[in-house]
Amino acid sequence: MNDTAFDPALAGQPIDLTNCDREPIHIPGSIQPHGCLLACDNNARRILFCSENVPVLLGLPGLPLDLSLSEAVGSEAAHTLLNALAVSGNRPRPAVVFGLDVNGRALDATIHRHDNRTVIEFEPAATRLGLQISLTRTVAERLRGITDADRLVRQAAPLIQAQLGYDRVMIYQLGCDGAGKVVAEAKGESHESFRGQYFPATDIPKQARALYLQNPIRVIGDASYAPVPILSHDPQAGPLDLSHAHLRSVSPIHCEYLRNMGVAASMSVSIIIDGALWGLIACHHYAPKVLTMADRAAAEMVGDFFSMHLDALHRRHARDAELAARRALDDLLADAVRAEDAGPALRDRLPHLAGLIPADGVAMWFDGVWTTVGHAPTEAEAAPLLALALALPEGQVFHTDHLADLLPDADALQGLAAGVMVIPLSRRPRDFMFCFRKEAVQTLDWAGDPNKTYDTGPLGDRLTPRKSFAIWKETVRDKCHPWSEADRRFAEALRIAVAEVLLFSSEMLADERSRAEMRQRVLNRELNHRVKNILAIIQSLVSRKPPEGETLQGYADSLRGRIQALAYAHDQIVRDDNEGGCLGDLLEAELGPYAGAGRGVRLDGPAVSLDGRAFSVMALILHEMATNAAKYGALSRPGGHLTVAWHLDEAGNCRIDWTENGLEGLVPPARAGFGSALVEQSLPFDLGGESRIEFRPTGVAARFLLPARFIRKGAAPAAPRPGLTAPAPAGPVAGRRVLLVEDQTLIALSLEAELQDHGLEVSGRAASVEAALAMIDRDPPDLAVLDVNLADETSLPVAERLRGRGIPFVFATGYGSDFDLPDGFSGIPVATKPYQVQDILRKLAEAEGRA
Repeated sequence: MNDTAFDPALAGQPIDLTNCDREPIHIPGSIQPHGCLLACDNNARRILFCSENVPVLLGLPGLPLDLSLSEAVGSEAAHTLLNALAVSGNRPRPAVVFGLDVNGRALDATIHRHDNRTVIEFEPAATRLGLQISLTRTVAERLRGITDADRLVRQAAPLIQAQLGYDRVMIYQLGCDGAGKVVAEAKGESHESFRGQYFPATDIPKQARALYLQNPIRVIGDASYAPVPILSHDPQAGPLDLSHAHLRSVSPIHCEYLRNMGVAASMSVSIIIDGALWGLIACHHYAPKVLTMADRAAAEMVGDFFSMHLDALHRRHARDAELAARRALDDLLADAVRAEDAGPALRDRLPHLAGLIPADGVAMWFDGVWTTVGHAPTEAEAAPLLALALALPEGQVFHTDHLADLLPDADALQGLAAGVMVIPLSRRPRDFMFCFRKEAVQTLDWAGDPNKTYDTGPLGDRLTPRKSFAIWKETVRDKCHPWSEADRRFAEALRIAVAEVLLFSSEMLADERSRAEMRQRVLNRELNHRVKNILAIIQSLVSRKPPEGETLQGYADSLRGRIQALAYAHDQIVRDDNEGGCLGDLLEAELGPYAGAGRGVRLDGPAVSLDGRAFSVMALILHEMATNAAKYGALSRPGGHLTVAWHLDEAGNCRIDWTENGLEGLVPPARAGFGSALVEQSLPFDLGGESRIEFRPTGVAARFLLPARFIRKGAAPAAPRPGLTAPAPAGPVAGRRVLLVEDQTLIALSLEAELQDHGLEVSGRAASVEAALAMIDRDPPDLAVLDVNLADETSLPVAERLRGRGIPFVFATGYGSDFDLPDGFSGIPVATKPYQVQDILRKLAEAEGRA
């Protein structure tokens, strides 16, 4: 015991509310009457102390003081007790002996050595030892199967209630300031709930908390018991320390506390984690209830198991929280690497960063901008706090659970937050993140009526749960729940991570802007170059002389397929860099328009996916290679062959071989244009890869190397592309009446003619929402094709009207594969421009099938 926690002079003196916090509860001089006690010298030879009821319970003719232990309990019982003491390793925690024969009486006993004395306690023997062992195993197994700490705390109360039979079982958690809270409870329906109630540290004084660490179990069989005095013949022997005894008398103040609540019996089992008192398993009964020694031993074992399992789950939770924090910080670093300005990245990540530290609200002051999440003050309300933060030492996390002490005049701020944690993010300029917590009283999870009162007991004014709760409210007024060590640890990790972000951003900003400007110039030139190439390719396709015997319909179908494939290739090239894509898909999109007509194109390689940056660069290179092959190389004439093969080498790099054959006397170009420079320089410059081009007489041979850091392995196989694989036959929609909503007259007329050729009837063409709605109301169609964008409006109102009438429809768009469907229309089929009639027919059939 800590000498500063009690006053030995109070032993045997009257105890009241003025001195109970100094009561020497470990030397009460008496025990509870449901057992008796002997205390011997350190060697357990001679009896120095005994309780007054020893003769009755042990069947002795008188007090056994100054007798040997063998003379009092018999040599065989003494031998058994000393063996149990030896097996226990002489630890203060009592060893237990069940069914001991003492003078012809069956008793359960505990024995332990403490303060140079051997203390032995006797109680009537338990009659249901086997049942208690079975119940204890069941409870332990049920607790073992719980993998969430909060659920473990909730489930422990009803399981222990079922095991021991108390009217109320509570899990009582102590805070770092000694105050406690009932976090879980199992009770009878007729009893009010204490769950969610807070109690001040004075309810369990310092010396009592210290004793709970030494002796993990405390039982009161009857709160109105008459203490049995401990006697000794030696007036110089001093008080008997009962810190580890089960029969120890408890404070009369505590007994009065229980009686004021109507509680007649109680038991507490310590929950000890990392050598500290985490809380108690507190049991109440509304009639006297004496647990047998077997019941108490079982309760103690369950308490030990619960403590260890709760500790393990808390450690697992802490580990998971740290991993989540690290992932959040890693994501923050990744965002900052991609961002030119760290400010937006930090603001976008603020909701995720707020989850690292439990708080009611979070705010960030960065680059003069105040950003909030949750219950946080406005910039004007936070002005005094910001001034306080600017005056704090640089680079140090600051926290307080009593903001009113620091800013007594900031009334508006105090109304929102009682505590704050300030995390510095930078030094010049000084930026901060603030975590706010409300007043502790405002965050209560109310259970019973906190205003209910109890009558004063016969010993005068004594604390009750309600009065304790009122005291707790006063002690935490204008205070928040304290910031934990884990909170401070995460705050420091966040401060360091943001410092790394800002340092990296500062070092890389100038270089990245220079690269971005250069890339922009290249892309602008490439855009101009690409538009000319696309127009030239389309012109060559249109002006191609049909082979002898080819019908006009065949020529039109072939031309339409090639233009459709070109459109798909364009979609791939201009897509968002962050998405990336499959190398095989890109090659099929680029080379699809040139396949057939005697020109062989072979693609051979594994499923390899490129990240967004590599996909964009390779799209430019492969488009240039495909265009040149179509203009001058193997794809410019019948009989030409092109093979593109790729593989991953041992280092994970992707090597691509482009081989053209079927030409004769190919001569290298006399002058390298912009396209050649793009092919040869963009891969080494942008990605650190390699590009080599060789002009052989039979055709061009090129080799490209993409570094492994831009490769994602295991992508799904490429999907069939327009113009490369024969489309599936359209569904049976012939004879249906179709409404076309399209603001481009030529497109609408062309699609109308093609739909009519396939047996459909066009009920009308509308170029605006107003016209389309009028046509639907006047003459509802069977199906509809809606262009998403109509001049300066969208066709969504038309889609809503059609859906309301149960009319199937499809969306049409020129945005390509990156088009995102509007909210609420995720299941609507989408056709991309330029149209192929077979694609439109398939989408209409799909829409009709969904209806």
